[in-house]
Amino acid sequence: MEYFWAFVIGGAICVIGQLLMDLTSYKFSPAHVLVTFVSAGAIISAFGLYQPLVNLAGAGATVPLSGFGHLLAQGTISGVKQNGLLGAFSGGVTAAAVGITAAVVFGYLAALTFRPRS
Repeated sequence: MEYFWAFVIGGAICVIGQLLMDLTSYKFSPAHVLVTFVSAGAIISAFGLYQPLVNLAGAGATVPLSGFGHLLAQGTISGVKQNGLLGAFSGGVTAAAVGITAAVVFGYLAALTFRPRS
């Protein structure tokens, strides 16, 4: 059932993004969807509603962009509890450091491996 819920919830999040791009009178670009999902994930996480979704769907809720917003919000909350106001600026980045590092390293390796077409 874990795989089923990960597929359903992750797919539903992706469908919402596609619908935002296709059906809105103001055409959402992929950048608009990125900012919307990260912000929505952080806001939903601040109200304590995203963690139950993560508990149900696992990677289906943590891998999409809204999961990144949730991670940033939880890291910021944890950072504030540990370091006060300074934690508000460092907590989110500390929590997301592994994902950010992986994106940079694999992006660099892809850039070394493949040649761009003009």
